Amino acid sequence: MADGSIPSFKAADLVIELSSALKAKQDRPVFGNVFTDHMLTIEWSASEGWQAPLIKPFGNLTLHPACSSLHYGAFDQSELLKCIRRLVEIEQDWVPHSESSSLYIRPTFLGTEQSLGVKKASKALLYVILCPVGSYFTSETKSLSLWADPKYTRAWKGGTGNYKMGGNYGCSLFAQYEAEDHGCQQVLWLYGEDHQITEAGTMNIFLHWINEDGEEELATPPLDGIILPGVTRQSILELTRRWGEFKVTERYLTMSQLCSALKQLRVKELFGSGTACMVCPIGHIVYQGENLHIPCQEKDSQLASRIAKELVDIQHGRTPSDWTLLV
Repeated sequence: MADGSIPSFKAADLVIELSSALKAKQDRPVFGNVFTDHMLTIEWSASEGWQAPLIKPFGNLTLHPACSSLHYGAFDQSELLKCIRRLVEIEQDWVPHSESSSLYIRPTFLGTEQSLGVKKASKALLYVILCPVGSYFTSETKSLSLWADPKYTRAWKGGTGNYKMGGNYGCSLFAQYEAEDHGCQQVLWLYGEDHQITEAGTMNIFLHWINEDGEEELATPPLDGIILPGVTRQSILELTRRWGEFKVTERYLTMSQLCSALKQLRVKELFGSGTACMVCPIGHIVYQGENLHIPCQEKDSQLASRIAKELVDIQHGRTPSDWTLLV
């Protein structure tokens, strides 16, 4: 960083530009579809460091701040490939007899850089947008179905699976299509020769069961480099540990352990957690030709709904917690 640059920024430097037209308040806004009237932006450059933070009207950027290419970049690569294919078809229609014709298309990142190539950026823009968190499920909520096949890998050791990056979602597209072909909604990602359970779709995963030692346990895979350290995941771990009612662990879980526990009726429930869904029950898994039924709506499987309700009560201030701060 150059001399004289600002290594950080502080709230006292905040500049506020209020919107002249506010949105109408919604009682039950949908996650990912409704956003606040304002957003926070902070510019950075290698020569000058961080600039003063600015709160300004939402959406005042070259791209819409909620554009999926900025949040889940790899999903848009699928659409890009469709565009490239169509452009190639058009070019072939234009010059059907030219053997030397070619079409060069280079996807670029729309940012402050003015050149192509893979390199460390000299300018960047940090922006923060707010939208409602996911609502927790009720007793009427349908459970999720998962397709588990070890031939696909979401993340690997030494990769970027433990970071919230658009590129992590690219490998999920083809597997997602195959999951739908098998009548499932999402993919249960497995890892390694022992088919370790890692994540469900884009969610962290929890298993509530009676473990091999006869203990009631809530377990989730450890943060070993291939698991995204979700905030909801950490909230569930801290919340249930405070309860002190059963064992709460971060440990490796395999499909063989799950299948064995299902046969011995030791599984209470399996659920995913994330920002959009908060907590989502898992009802069945298609694995190696078998349809595994997971208890999720039975009387004995009420932990997920209890967790979700407690988290929402904390968010809305109905339950006092040191997680909330009055401002």
